[in-house]
Amino acid sequence: MAKTDWKAEAKALKKKVRKLKDTLSAAAGPVAEAVGEAVGDVVAAAKKAMKPVSPLAPASFPTLPAIKGAEFAAVEAGVRYQNRKDVMLVRLAPGTTMAGVFTRSSTRSGCVRDCQAKLAMKVAAGAGAAIIVNSGNSNAFTGKVGDEAVAAVTGAVAEALGIPSSRVFSSSTGVIGEPLPFEKITAKVPDLVAALKEDAVEMAAQAIMTTDTFPKGAAATVQGEGGVIHISGIAKGSGMIAPDMATMLVYIFTDAKIGANQLQKMLSRNVDATFNSITVDSDTSTSDTLLVAATGQSAAAELKGPTLKAFETALSGVMRDLALQVVRDGEGATKLVEVRVTGAASDEDAAKVAFSIANSPLVKTAVAGQDPNWGRIVAAVGKSGAAAERDSLTIRFGDILVAQNGWRNPDYKEDDGAAYMQGQELVFAVDLGLGRGKRTVWTCDLTSRYIEINADYRS
Repeated sequence: MAKTDWKAEAKALKKKVRKLKDTLSAAAGPVAEAVGEAVGDVVAAAKKAMKPVSPLAPASFPTLPAIKGAEFAAVEAGVRYQNRKDVMLVRLAPGTTMAGVFTRSSTRSGCVRDCQAKLAMKVAAGAGAAIIVNSGNSNAFTGKVGDEAVAAVTGAVAEALGIPSSRVFSSSTGVIGEPLPFEKITAKVPDLVAALKEDAVEMAAQAIMTTDTFPKGAAATVQGEGGVIHISGIAKGSGMIAPDMATMLVYIFTDAKIGANQLQKMLSRNVDATFNSITVDSDTSTSDTLLVAATGQSAAAELKGPTLKAFETALSGVMRDLALQVVRDGEGATKLVEVRVTGAASDEDAAKVAFSIANSPLVKTAVAGQDPNWGRIVAAVGKSGAAAERDSLTIRFGDILVAQNGWRNPDYKEDDGAAYMQGQELVFAVDLGLGRGKRTVWTCDLTSRYIEINADYRS
């Protein structure tokens, strides 16, 4: 179905739904209620069928290993979305260690502030933990009312699970500036607790989606001393993606035995090359959260030496996999673009150039139109604020040498560039020829579908 057809169909469907609701509201009794529920189910199925999945999406959700000591559940609470699961809960075994990184937005949400405060607290030995997440409402820029909502949700989970509220971490994602109808969430806590099980992680990944077109998961295993160590992670993210962190929610679980301080250092070391190296639209969110939980339930011994190093490599791989899935699901994306910058005067300069290219609307629209307009990359380098010299600059599309020595490569053929741009996964390599600084970031193209999604986001 063409993009314009999808939009027209969606608007027509919304109009029919409103008409049906008006008709049903005039009726009374259980029959009307039953018909209303049936209509809702049909509408949800129709919307799901019409919503285009990113062409860059993986063929299916991966098989994630169960993490001993981590149980998952998801329910329909109707926070914003109807007829779909929109709240998920994770119960973590006693002794679980936690680490996290968050958005550095000055308008970050109440959930983010609460998580940051709780991670800084001293934890009693053997304490359990929990994570509860809702989609559809970010509970951001909602003042004291938002703080009260966080307290109510985390308090309800703490009471239901018999753990301190200081060990309940919450996240909310969705529309900014609207009070969170937390009563809808707290009312569902008993159902969530009753549904907890180890093999429900995919359902949890689906419940945290907003404009995402597919649930995101990644996994790895490490041979430890005395047993296998498992890592499973889920994420959501599609739009408002930019560093510090990219707009996303990410939850990674492992059965490894590792202390909280060591886990935090490991996470912080690897976030810049993964989640802080992606961008869809240069907009940073109020709600970005990445939490890692280690239950310590593996038969393997506590991490140390070569096993510790192998675990960090595996964890970084899961983080990178999830980060790239977020870019693959960029709103309206049809192409994944890797921007490699080398030869900069410093790593900081390399990052400036890489993000200048990756965030350039002119570059991103050229990619969408499959136009090998390398002049736009030159312009993005020049505006970045990093040190750059015309005659030392080299630009490549994949293995194709496009420009060097201050001008276009004499052997470069436009037809070769145009053919390369037809691919779904592209690499733009820029060498500044000034030093050893380097940075790689990932982005996607900018299409009319991005505008459609964000123009209609609250309607």
